[in-house]
Amino acid sequence: MPDPTSPPNRKNTDSDSTPVEVVFTPSGRRGSVAHGTTVLEAARQLGVDLDTVCGGRGICGRCQVLATDPTGLSGPTAIETDYRGKRPLATNHRLGCAAQILGSPSATDAADEPVGEVVIDVPEASQIHRQVVRKSVNIDDLEIDPVVTLHYLELGGSELEDRAEEDPGSAPAVDDRILEALAAQWDRPGVTVAPSALSQLHHAASARDGAMTVAVRGGPHSPAGTVVGAWPGFVDRIVGVAVDLGSTTIAGHLCDLASGEVLASGGRMNPQIRFGEDLMSRVSHVMMHDGDHTDLTDAARSAIDELVDELLADANEPKSDLSDDGSVEGVGRNSSEAGLDRSRVLEITVVGNPIMHHLFLGIDPTPLGQAPFPLATDRAVDVAAPDLGLGCPNARVYLAPCIAGHVGADTAAAILNEGPHRTDRVQLLVDVGTNAEIVLGNRHQLFAASSPTGPAFEGAQISAGQRATAGAIERVQIDRETLEPRYRVIGCELWSDEDGFDAAAAKLGINGICGSGIIEVVSELFLAGVIGSDGVVRGELADRSNRIVADERTFSYVLGEGPPEIRVTQADIRAIQLAKAALRAGIDLLVNHAAAAGITTIDEIRLAGAFGAHIDPTHAMVLGLIPDHPVEAVSSVGNAAGAGAVRVLMSATARAEVEAVTEQVVKIETALEPTFQDLFVAALAFPHADAPTPVLSTLVDLPTPTPAGSQSGPTRRRRRRSSGAPS
Repeated sequence: MPDPTSPPNRKNTDSDSTPVEVVFTPSGRRGSVAHGTTVLEAARQLGVDLDTVCGGRGICGRCQVLATDPTGLSGPTAIETDYRGKRPLATNHRLGCAAQILGSPSATDAADEPVGEVVIDVPEASQIHRQVVRKSVNIDDLEIDPVVTLHYLELGGSELEDRAEEDPGSAPAVDDRILEALAAQWDRPGVTVAPSALSQLHHAASARDGAMTVAVRGGPHSPAGTVVGAWPGFVDRIVGVAVDLGSTTIAGHLCDLASGEVLASGGRMNPQIRFGEDLMSRVSHVMMHDGDHTDLTDAARSAIDELVDELLADANEPKSDLSDDGSVEGVGRNSSEAGLDRSRVLEITVVGNPIMHHLFLGIDPTPLGQAPFPLATDRAVDVAAPDLGLGCPNARVYLAPCIAGHVGADTAAAILNEGPHRTDRVQLLVDVGTNAEIVLGNRHQLFAASSPTGPAFEGAQISAGQRATAGAIERVQIDRETLEPRYRVIGCELWSDEDGFDAAAAKLGINGICGSGIIEVVSELFLAGVIGSDGVVRGELADRSNRIVADERTFSYVLGEGPPEIRVTQADIRAIQLAKAALRAGIDLLVNHAAAAGITTIDEIRLAGAFGAHIDPTHAMVLGLIPDHPVEAVSSVGNAAGAGAVRVLMSATARAEVEAVTEQVVKIETALEPTFQDLFVAALAFPHADAPTPVLSTLVDLPTPTPAGSQSGPTRRRRRRSSGAPS
C-alpha cells in the first residue's frame, strides 16, 4: 500500500513534454495535456467531473475511468496492483489518480504537436454530480387492461395422495394438474404452459398444502393464455417495467401490473454515449467497425438490466416520504409485499427512437444512416426477455412500433399519451432532445417528422455546458440596462443576487449551464441587445459592460465570474442557433404539409421530454424554437414517451391503439424534403427571418434589428413585459 500522505506524481516530469489530445466522455470536454499527466489531473485542468475523496492518493477508488484504447495510458501502476480500497476496481477500469496519459503509440510525436488522441470515459459512479434524471410519470387516466394476471390455485394434495395409493402410476403431470385447476377454479380452459415455466411449476406444486399462484399471460377475458410463472402459496403482486430508451438517458418505471401503482422510478446515463453523443455518431461507429454493433447493443441491454435491479431494490426499501397520487421521481414506494425479485417481473415495455430500437434488438442500424432510411420493421415486437440478455426469466419484452426511419417508438408512445388522434383540436407535439421528434395534427390527419438538433440543448457542444446536475445553472435573467445577470442553479431555489445564495452555491459547486439555462441565457442576451438577430455578439458593447470580453476574433459574455468563470461564447450561440434552426425548420415543414391537407391552425403546443419539460414558453418563442403562439396554450407535458410506455405496459388495449395509430401517421423525412434547407436558413435568425411575432411582441421588448456592421447601441420598441422578464 502506498504512503497515504504522499500522493502520486500528477505529471511524469521525466517524460516527453509533447502535448497529448485527450477527450472525456460523456461530458465531451477535450484539450491538450502534457505527456505523462495523470487522468485525474487532466480532468481537473479541463473541468471534467471526476470524483475523489482521498485527493489522488490511491485510497478511495472513486476516480475510476475507462479508456477506449488502453494503450493510450500507462500500464498498471503499483498503486493499482496493490489497491485494496473499499471500492474494488471494476474490470478494465483504471484509477484516474495513477494512470498517466501517454497518447497513441502509432501517432507521430513531432515537437509541440499532439500525440494521438486518448478518449477516456468517466462512468456515472465516478462523477461527483450524477445526473438528475427528470423523467417522472403521472397518469391520471391510466387504463388497466392486464396483459398478465395472477391465479391462486389449490391442487388438492390429499385427493392426489388417495389416487396414488389406489393406482401408484396414475399421478398426473404437474402441468396437467395446473391446467385442470385453471379450467375448474377459474373457468380458463385452453391455457398452455410456457416451457420456461416448467421448473417453477414443479417447484411450486411441491408445496405441502398444494397451494400455489400462477401467472397467465393473456388477459382474463382472453379465450386462452400461457402460464409464464409460478410461486408456492399465495402471491398478490407481479410487476412490470416501462423503459424509455433515450439516446442520452434511460428512464424506467416499476409498476404493479394489477393496480398500475408506480412502485419506483429511476434513470441513468445511456452508456452508448461513449461511442458518440448523437445518433449518427453511433451509426458511424458501427460503419467504421464493419457493421459490428455488439458493443452498442450490449451497452444498452446491460444498462436496462442494471436499471431493473435498481428499481426492484428501491421498491423493496421501505419509504414513507411519497406523494399521495403515487407519482414518483427517482424515489421508491414501500411495497405491500417485501421481496420483489426478478422472477416477479413479468412484462417489460421499451420505447425509443429507431436507432436505439434497432440496437437494443441487435439489428444493424446502418441502413438508417442513409436514404431512404428503411426500418427493419415498423411493427410492434414481442420477445422473451432472456433472448435480449435481460435477467428476468419470466418476462416478455414489448417494443412499441416505430413510425419511420427517423421517427421511433418513443414518438408513437408520446402520441398515445397526449392523444392528438382522439380530438378535433390541432396539436403540435414536440419532444425536444438530441433528435427532436415533431407531430402535428388531430383525429383527421397526423404528420410526423424528426430533426437532427444534436446534443447542444442538453449541454454538449457548449463550452460551459453540462447535464442537469446539482449546481448547473438552469434559469437566467439579464438586466436590460446594466447587462448584469442573475441566475438560479439546480438544487437551490434562491437567485444569485439573493441573500444565502453564495453559501448554498459553495456547497453545490457551480460548474456550468444545463439545457434550460442555455436557452434562457441566449434568449436574454438577445432581448438585452447583446446579440443581434443574426446571433453575433456585439463587441462594441464591451465599452458599456465588463461582462462582454474579447475572445480571440469574437466576443463572449461572462455569466459567472467563478471560480470557475462561466462564459457564453460566440461558438456556443452558434451551436444553439443551428440546433434551434433544425428544430424550427422541422416544425415549419410539418406546418406546410398540414396546410396543404387543409389544417391551417394550431390550437395547442405541447413540449415533451426531460428538456422540453423545463423550457419557458416565452424564451422558446424569443429564440424561435416554436411558432408564435399564446403562452396559455403552450404546455410542458413531461416525459410523454415514458408515460406512453407505462400505458402499453398496463394495457393490451393501449397496445392495440398505438399499433393502429402509427399506421395512420403521414411520415415526413426532413432529409428528403427539398424545402427543408430554405426553412433551416430562415430559422437561423432570432426569433425568425420572416415569421411574424404578434403574440411575442406583447410579452417582451423585442430589439429593433441592428444593421450589419453597426456599432451603435440597440434601439427598442417598447412593449409590455411578462413577469418573467427582468427590466
